[in-house]
Amino acid sequence: MTQKESLNELIGVFTEIQDVETMGRFFNEIFTPKERDDFALRWRLLRDLHLGKAQRQIASELHLSLCKITRGSKVLKTENSITKKILKERDGDSDGTVK
Repeated sequence: MTQKESLNELIGVFTEIQDVETMGRFFNEIFTPKERDDFALRWRLLRDLHLGKAQRQIASELHLSLCKITRGSKVLKTENSITKKILKERDGDSDGTVK
């Protein structure tokens, strides 16, 4: 099995898990605490950007380089970004305005 095939299989497993508790247990079993922290930090960065927080403020609060923040910003500016769509849906924001 190739790395790409393994990744696609793992993504498939993620889509099959239907509840937060099971997903949390799965994350705890397959990811290290550092990997989970990295995921959470990346999500917080994207969420803060989506909410309109200034990049320099995010860098200061989260102790991140502007390079990482710029990457997150580019993700949210990409046409048809699934990340942006998910953040909008979580905010009940179908038209793109921040509530």
